[in-house]
Amino acid sequence: MRVLADESVPRRFARLLSGHEVLTVQEAGWASLSNGALLRAAAAAGYEAFVTVDQNIEFQQNLKNTPHGVLILVARSNRFEDLKPLLAPALLALAKLLPGSVVRVVA
Repeated sequence: MRVLADESVPRRFARLLSGHEVLTVQEAGWASLSNGALLRAAAAAGYEAFVTVDQNIEFQQNLKNTPHGVLILVARSNRFEDLKPLLAPALLALAKLLPGSVVRVVA
C-alpha cells in the first residue's frame, strides 16, 4: 500500500510502517501545502492511505469521497515515544483501510 505520512508523524514512526511504501510529506516536497491541497495531491499521486496525528482533519475536510483512507493516530503527543505503542494497531488498521474511510487508532 502506498502511504503518505503527514508532517505531524515522526519520520522514525513512518519508517516502522513495514510492508508499505511510505513517504513523508517532506520527502514528497509538499510540506508547504494546506490539508486540503495536501489530500488532493496525495489522491492525484495515487496514495492509498494518509497517516496523521491531526485529530481535527476529519472535521475540516470532506474525506468521504477521497480515493484513499485516513488513519488518525491518537496519543498524548506526536512524540515518537507516545506513538510507538500505536504501531501494531496502526499496521492492522492500514491492512483494512478503505478509500474514503477514517480510522482512529487510540493509545
